[in-house]
Amino acid sequence: MQKKIVTYVFAVLSLHVAAQIEILKSNDKCTGWNISTQSSSYQVMVNDKGDVLPTFFGSNEQAEMILSQDRSRGNGPFQLNEVPVRGKFADKIPVIEVVFPDHTRDCELVFEKADIIKIGNRNTLRIIQKDKYYSFIVTSFIRPLPEYDIIEKWIEVKNNGKKGVIQIENLLSASVLLPAGKYSLIHHGGRWFNEFQLQQTNLTTGIKTMQSRDFSSFENTPWFAVCKDKSTNIWFGQVHYSGNWRIDMESTISGHLQIAGGINFWDTQLKLSAGQSFITPKMSFGFTEYGIDEAARLYASYTRNEILRISLRNKIRPVIYNSWYATGFNVNENDQLKLAIEAKELGVELFVIDDGWFKGRKNDKAGLGDWVVDSTKFPGGLNPLIKKINELGMQFGIWVEPEMVNPNSELYKQHPDWACYFPYRTKTEWRNQLTLNLAREDVYNYLLKSMTDLLASHNIKFLKWDRNRGLTEPGWPDAPFDIQREIRLRYVNNLYRLIDELEKRFPDVLFESCSSGGGRPDLGMLSRMDQTWTSDNTNPLDRLFIQYGYLSAYPANTMVCWATGYDRKTINLSMEYVFDVAMQGVLGIGDNILEWNAKQKEIAKSKIDEYKSIRHLIQNGNLYRLASPFEGQKVALEYVSSDKTEAVVFFYNMNRVPEGADNSKSVYQLLLQGLNPGANYKVDNKNATVLSGKYLIKTGIAWPISGAYQSTVLKLKKQQ
Repeated sequence: MQKKIVTYVFAVLSLHVAAQIEILKSNDKCTGWNISTQSSSYQVMVNDKGDVLPTFFGSNEQAEMILSQDRSRGNGPFQLNEVPVRGKFADKIPVIEVVFPDHTRDCELVFEKADIIKIGNRNTLRIIQKDKYYSFIVTSFIRPLPEYDIIEKWIEVKNNGKKGVIQIENLLSASVLLPAGKYSLIHHGGRWFNEFQLQQTNLTTGIKTMQSRDFSSFENTPWFAVCKDKSTNIWFGQVHYSGNWRIDMESTISGHLQIAGGINFWDTQLKLSAGQSFITPKMSFGFTEYGIDEAARLYASYTRNEILRISLRNKIRPVIYNSWYATGFNVNENDQLKLAIEAKELGVELFVIDDGWFKGRKNDKAGLGDWVVDSTKFPGGLNPLIKKINELGMQFGIWVEPEMVNPNSELYKQHPDWACYFPYRTKTEWRNQLTLNLAREDVYNYLLKSMTDLLASHNIKFLKWDRNRGLTEPGWPDAPFDIQREIRLRYVNNLYRLIDELEKRFPDVLFESCSSGGGRPDLGMLSRMDQTWTSDNTNPLDRLFIQYGYLSAYPANTMVCWATGYDRKTINLSMEYVFDVAMQGVLGIGDNILEWNAKQKEIAKSKIDEYKSIRHLIQNGNLYRLASPFEGQKVALEYVSSDKTEAVVFFYNMNRVPEGADNSKSVYQLLLQGLNPGANYKVDNKNATVLSGKYLIKTGIAWPISGAYQSTVLKLKKQQ
């Protein structure tokens, strides 16, 4: 029978991009949907048995209504559902694994209904399925954001019965099925001090898993990109979650690739009593035909415009000075004021006191949890210092680590049960600290009051929120047994609640996420935190790799980069080089500037002035990563304004590489991108050269520096 296609087109008015959700009907009965963005189509169908099946995800030009999955087990037909469950055949990555009240572990979903609803002014397909026998409702959401070529997916499950408990043993956010082909995976690998290292591998038959089990993402981040058949066709995605997460990719012998991701239910269970429901975090997926760098730009635009909180997403990030490397724990009003006066002279806009300001904090062995100002270091409190810093024309910021506690603290002495622990097991004092059990409501209330008191009683405009250890001994002995293994879920939920409430109370405070460096980079946190401390490693040569990898998944206005007095024993880079690397994102200084000589101060002031003149391009422009440190000794990044009237290009020469980098390529003539081919651009070099956009794109510009460890910055301006 001929299928009738009824098309509903919904306009995203701000960007004039049409998001199409095409409803397929036969005899007035819904048979599926085609969800399209600028470049991609995502297709889902409902068969006669009530199965909801994904049938295509890829280029609009290659999409057909409706493609077969074209998968087989070899000994019989096999189909992958839109929401794969534990049940029937096991040849799939299940998104849902449940145990019903009678201990049945097999789930069988059937289509109930679907509609199109508004979520955040975006049209969203809502598909409702239910178990054939049990009172279990599964609602899946598909929300297209066409101008970014991205779709968001998430799931809500509900125990719709009047009695009995449904046990959730696994609940991911989404699954997608990619067309048959040979795929390679690009992802982040690393460790503390060496984060965001780009890795690439072929996805041969089997399952590839990336995951976090201890609330830290040093080894992997919840981002991926896959390339088909060595082409420029890229599928990419992220899990929007800050706790335990996982992404699984199963490649079949037929060449199909299933990708599923969400919360990692390792050592976790969730029990839904009658009437209870649970909503997963989002997982976003995208597609582009224009390669990995275009995927990075799409994610950068999506994050800047849709993920970062509305009140501050368009605010230019200030130049930061942080006193940690100058004073360590030895902070006091006089020394901090001396640093502030010098920082102001350099052009700093935000002065931040790091660790050491609170009661009992002489080293890292005491004080965490007692969030009151140390009166021995600041006899009059912080306000006199803050007033003087404000009078200098700078804002004031402060460091906190709310989720942790030192055993040597008043808080722990009063409430040892507030830490995560198991009876009769060693409490791992990683960095002399334990993790507070934020799953507890009394801990949540204590932290909310402590942080509220701190922010309400001081003119603080910036909060650096650190987390310096992974999760160990995730025990909660005081809780009812039925919810003890929900500790991770409840912890992250309360963490999000805590930050959300603080930002509601203090909407103009800028929040920075820090987790021993880059240990918690994800869109769940970036929807709350305005920027991220990228790594504790501030060596500029290492930072070229770390920052290049970070920018694969996240925008430059969230990437905090410091110019510091890093360990210079290996090589002494010029101060110009140090600043040129730190100017790739949100610029900060973390050195003892009181020890700088006049020449160093002159260079720093000049570089800060230069950064301020181009940071609108860096923080809000389109980034083109033209030469990768992972591929050669030369590195180049180009930032272009959205209207293509301005650009800035950073050039770096290196002479060494970190572990595992393929560093064989060289660049001599750099081809620029993102410019208007029909326009002329003045290049801010010695000769003030004027070249056409076409020339700069097709012929390029000669590499302007020679010799190891050299750098320069070139600005381009469109001519009238």
